Amino acid sequence: MVLRVVAGLRRVVRQVGAVAARAADAPDFPVPVEVGNATQVITVEARGSYATVTAWAKGSAGWKARFSTASGRVGSNGVTNGATRRQGTWTTPTGTYTITEGFGVEASGTSMPYHVVTDDDWWVEDPESKFYNSMHSAQGADFPLTESGDRGSEHLIDYPTQYAEALVINFNRWPATPGRGAGIFLHVNGSGATAGCVSVPRATMDRFMNWIEPSAQPRIAIG
Repeated sequence: MVLRVVAGLRRVVRQVGAVAARAADAPDFPVPVEVGNATQVITVEARGSYATVTAWAKGSAGWKARFSTASGRVGSNGVTNGATRRQGTWTTPTGTYTITEGFGVEASGTSMPYHVVTDDDWWVEDPESKFYNSMHSAQGADFPLTESGDRGSEHLIDYPTQYAEALVINFNRWPATPGRGAGIFLHVNGSGATAGCVSVPRATMDRFMNWIEPSAQPRIAIG
């Protein structure tokens, strides 16, 4: 009887320890997060067109918040379900998305794949283009490159403040569904809300660029 009781207590201790380990490994993020194999996560907790944006990293002691800003911005119409979001609604899509590359008007010391934009670089937001929701050069383009109208795209170099440094949020990519939205980035704050991106103060963006690592399989979770 004594041996059975002791064995039972040991099982309880192991179960309690496992629960505690899982709790340490999966913190109470402020928004839903599909962590996957990521060891770096950026959370975006929206309140209207404003947001608290926080960097999280997983170490030997589990997930910890590394730095944060309450001065983030999202779309002027707030956030909306990423599964049903449509282009031109001035909303930021909710959900968890990978981050695999960056770009900017300025050079960056980031370890992420990074492209310094030139006058030829556009982010294609024309839903009729085969290059929809990707960066493409104007050289040899077989579609109209314009910033006006329903087929307008972004001439990236024209936004030296916002796109001084930026990370691409992989919303609606591979494959890109026309009309769902294109050009969703994490970038530097402008003068107000965004058209659908997430933005943060320049000092915070500098920290993100220095902190983020491709080996960490980073993700951003918006809610």
